[in-house]
Amino acid sequence: MGATSHAHPGAAGRAPAADHPSSLRNVVLVGHSGSGKTTLVEALALAAGAVNRAGRVEDGATVSDYDEMEHRRHRSVQLSLVPVEWGGHRINLLDTPGYADFVGELRAGLRAADAALFIVSAAQEADAVAGTTRAVWEECALVGMPRAIVVTHLDTARTSFDDMTRICAEIFGGGDPDAVLPLYLPVQGPEGPDGHAPLTGLTGLLTERVLDYSGGERKERAPADGRREQLREARDRLIEGIIAESEDETLMDRYLDGGDISTRTLIDDLERAVARGTFHPVLTAAPAPEGARQGIGTVELLELITRGFPAPPERVLPTVTTPGGEPRPAPVCDPEGPLLAEVVKTSSDPYVGRISLVRVFSGTLRPYDTVHVRGRGLTGGGLEPRPCHDAEVRIGALSAPFGKQQRTLERCVAGDLACVTGLGGAETGDTLSPVDDPVLMEPWSMPDPLLPLAVRAHSKADEDKLSQGLARLVAEDPTMRLEQNPDTHQVVLWCLGEAHQDVALERLRSRYGVNVDAVPHLVPLRETFAGPASGRGRHVKQSGGHGQFAVCEIEVEPLPSGTGIEFVDKVVGGAVPRQFVSSVEKGVRAQASRGLVAGHPLVDLRVTLLNGKAHSVDSSDAAFQTAGALALREAAAETRIQLLEPVAEVRVLVPDDYVGPVMSDLSGRRGRVVGTEQASGGRTLVRAEVPEIEIGRYAVDLRSLSHGTGRFDRSYARHEAMPHQLADRVREETKDGG
Repeated sequence: MGATSHAHPGAAGRAPAADHPSSLRNVVLVGHSGSGKTTLVEALALAAGAVNRAGRVEDGATVSDYDEMEHRRHRSVQLSLVPVEWGGHRINLLDTPGYADFVGELRAGLRAADAALFIVSAAQEADAVAGTTRAVWEECALVGMPRAIVVTHLDTARTSFDDMTRICAEIFGGGDPDAVLPLYLPVQGPEGPDGHAPLTGLTGLLTERVLDYSGGERKERAPADGRREQLREARDRLIEGIIAESEDETLMDRYLDGGDISTRTLIDDLERAVARGTFHPVLTAAPAPEGARQGIGTVELLELITRGFPAPPERVLPTVTTPGGEPRPAPVCDPEGPLLAEVVKTSSDPYVGRISLVRVFSGTLRPYDTVHVRGRGLTGGGLEPRPCHDAEVRIGALSAPFGKQQRTLERCVAGDLACVTGLGGAETGDTLSPVDDPVLMEPWSMPDPLLPLAVRAHSKADEDKLSQGLARLVAEDPTMRLEQNPDTHQVVLWCLGEAHQDVALERLRSRYGVNVDAVPHLVPLRETFAGPASGRGRHVKQSGGHGQFAVCEIEVEPLPSGTGIEFVDKVVGGAVPRQFVSSVEKGVRAQASRGLVAGHPLVDLRVTLLNGKAHSVDSSDAAFQTAGALALREAAAETRIQLLEPVAEVRVLVPDDYVGPVMSDLSGRRGRVVGTEQASGGRTLVRAEVPEIEIGRYAVDLRSLSHGTGRFDRSYARHEAMPHQLADRVREETKDGG
């Protein structure tokens, strides 16, 4: 993090200079879509010698050769790993999607990393920066993950590094803006008529030296006289911020007394504060100018990563239990220790099959080892082990990815990441451990998918492949949930957003050869009686030989919500023989499950059998089942059948500025706001009850309404009567649909 140049550090893909966890750095890049994460990864790979000026290595691979779908969409949709080497360290750069629909890939990157670079575009509005990255910043803060901020796109017209630094301090400072300060100030060329001012270098605040890239090579020089006062003010503030985080309590007194504090001491304290996660430096970066080998700020970033960010042994590892839930001693990042690894991402290759990206936390993983694979759900409530994920598996080859290419590895030590083949049915989040001592890692949280996508096979040929394709899709992406609704008989993929849905459909088609049609999602409605009624079911047929004879009389009365169907026998005198009473009940319940008006199940009724008639020869179980169904249908003709719709309890967490619009929007959805309460970070939790038919697209609408800052969850509350006008429209649609 000083101002000295580095020698060429070596290319990615070669054996690390020191094959030990202390030489590793795992860094996740976080930022809004379009902030420049992938461009920065390419620039870092170029500076580290992993690629040539054209962005390619010897075999033609490029950093951005990830997925054809990403090229078509011009955005990242999945987590990508790019390993580079710098100064004897192996750096695993984890490039994450910036679009909110693919936050599951971001969470996987956070799990695999030990530090984070937050990429912020100077061309973005402050609201966009806050809305898309503050939640992730807070997640990192909860676990003490070290973070730094990189400002990009400073060469865009009408951008300001000072303004962007101030915004970052306000958003990420957590009440302490002096914990978010720049290490370097940008040096920009003359501003053109369009407001464009090219970035030509950086000025190190601690070293007070300019790093000039304008000639194509990084050179040092003294700052211009006219800049010294501005640099002095920024340098003093940085020094005060570093001293405030220093463990040496005498530094502040020495500084206030005018004593000299060496640059080396300040840099050492800065590095320790960054590693602890209490100080968050702001840097800037830009792609390499024409003809240059190093992008502006890339060497400084690589220095920060290797010298300021922690190695895997310095991080607290997730807790571990036995499969039965008994706690185990805290794991240690030791290559000689027992194996402890986790699948952080699952993907498919048309030639290789399923590929698992694995983070090894302890021990050493080698090709063709036999390991124990154990899995459990990643989202709330789904923590029970899945039986199919409790197996011994002999893994295949290990490799390190670079774009689409895979470089063979001889081993993967504690703290490192590798792609593994042959893990069978292992899914994202599964734990790998020794066969003779299986353990289970604490699960990491995933957002609950709340946007439904109902699908059906496009053709008969697709029907045969649909189940397998959907199962593989969900296994790869734990932020998707597959539901086969027993009430509507629809196959529903629950996703995080519309882009997530589009990617799911495209992957089904291109990766698994399954064409599906999206159909309107149906909510499970119910029917009930609006008032008491009675009915008589008469089923009499005689066509020679054995006939059918059954008569029953029933009384129906509505019950409170959630009661279901009650059947009461009040027959006296044997009018309906005992053996046929249950037959009447079967007929009533069968008709109730089919519905009476719109084909929705009938609920919340008491059906009382009062009387009936039987024939000694022609009465039968089937005859009385039919009579029971007819009696219920006749009773329905005497009263109004009411449609019931499901109501969800919705909890919306939004910044205080959006509480009014959110409450107004919920009211417009026929919702009832039942309460609000203050939450941390200037946010409010709004609780409401809303008909589910009104919130099918709420995941998309809330994101738009709150500029990406709002989150919500929902749970079923009960069924309630649907308004008459809406119920009539549903009945008409049912008739039109046949």
